[in-house]
Amino acid sequence: MRDNATASGAATVRVRAFAKINLTLRVLGVRADGYHELRTTFQSLALHDTLTFTAGRGPFRIACDDDACPIDRTNLIWRAADEIWRAAGRRGTPKGVQARLEKRIPLAAGLGGGSSDAASSLRALAALWRVPLGDDRLRLLASRLGADVPFFLHGGTILGVERGDVLFPLTDWPSSWVLLLLPDFGVSAADAYRWLDRYRAAGKPPFPPGGRAGSGSRGRSRVAGNDLEAPVVERHPDIGCLVEGLRTAGASYAAMSGSGSAVFGLFADRTSAESAAGRLKDPGRRALVTRTLTRAAYQRLAGPA
Repeated sequence: MRDNATASGAATVRVRAFAKINLTLRVLGVRADGYHELRTTFQSLALHDTLTFTAGRGPFRIACDDDACPIDRTNLIWRAADEIWRAAGRRGTPKGVQARLEKRIPLAAGLGGGSSDAASSLRALAALWRVPLGDDRLRLLASRLGADVPFFLHGGTILGVERGDVLFPLTDWPSSWVLLLLPDFGVSAADAYRWLDRYRAAGKPPFPPGGRAGSGSRGRSRVAGNDLEAPVVERHPDIGCLVEGLRTAGASYAAMSGSGSAVFGLFADRTSAESAAGRLKDPGRRALVTRTLTRAAYQRLAGPA
């Protein structure tokens, strides 16, 4: 939403930044540019961060309610501000805006929190600074920030190929409740892909014991899992136990999301998801129940105004 009046007359733009899971993640090899060739199915979730941008005096700065979240120039919100500032034809570094981030998407969990914050920041700051950007320009700026940032301009169920940034909208996945299990450790994407390369070079099997195909979701065909799961589980066996626990608890499909460490299970209704959360609750992990978002719902809820 966009508010044009405060006591000081400053403008405020507030946006939601929604999480994602990877229903599938195939890593097809290493490209000539050093990136990995991907084929992944993104799915939006209702779980979200909230970002508030307020115009005021002074340099650009970020405040966050999670002390573990960086608030310096390594934060993608800051980099998004740089992109919009330059797109507006302004010199120097961004100023005149303060960003407040209410962090609800766990860090280093494979849920896309940083990338979603970046995409939402591009839209919010373009609105606040009145920078006219067409869809193509906005996608270009998003791709500069990260391979999965463009997905968060669209939402819903989307196939991502090449680096994951070439997108093909799919029919929305059937509405599902999602149980997220979050270990008390994170996994960096760089580590996960490096482990995968070593795993394959050693000639190890491409998926953990028990198979990589799920049963689908209410009539959907069987879906491939996550190629990063096996090498990550080799170093963090707890992740494999959580995936198996979700299957045993009745999930129609369960896998690690992205590079981890979060795992997810899909359930037909909220009661089933919450029952499984109770069964799988443990002091060493968090359990969050959320649901999938259609593309139409995502577009309605994610925009700044």
